[in-house]
Amino acid sequence: MTSKLRLVFATLLIGALAACQSGVKLDPNAGAGNNPDATGTQTQPADTTQTTIDPLSDPNNPLAKRSVYFELDSYIVNDEHQQLLQQHAQYLKSHPQQRILIQGNTDERGTSEYNLALGQKRAEAVRRTLSLMGVSDTQMEAVSLGKEKPLAIEHNETSWAQNRRADLVYQP
Repeated sequence: MTSKLRLVFATLLIGALAACQSGVKLDPNAGAGNNPDATGTQTQPADTTQTTIDPLSDPNNPLAKRSVYFELDSYIVNDEHQQLLQQHAQYLKSHPQQRILIQGNTDERGTSEYNLALGQKRAEAVRRTLSLMGVSDTQMEAVSLGKEKPLAIEHNETSWAQNRRADLVYQP
């Protein structure tokens, strides 16, 4: 019985010693920074080149959103789109060489004449809003596509809501 206890005790002692062993090798020069006689190497920062990404090309930038949606038979720019248009206005004012085409769209309901007129009113409403935000009239053009360029092709309210919009198309 005593030999079994000794064997268990020896095993526990060896296990405890093994657990205390560190796998990390200590740096013999650690703390040399405080020693004035120590020589060390100083790492040079890597060459850093700043690249500027055009916010229009950045899918994470708010300017990536370029559609303003409207209620049924309406051409009133809702409050929820004011901030988006403000961001586009800031960009256009800071880039006076940039031009946009505002395309007014409608859903498939209604006559062609009605949809062309409503699409034009939507495009003009967005243009007028941007103009009030300080964008030059020479930077904007408003056209109607009516129901000719649907974003969604299903015949239900969800699709029609996606098609009632004005798109901001930046011109090269």
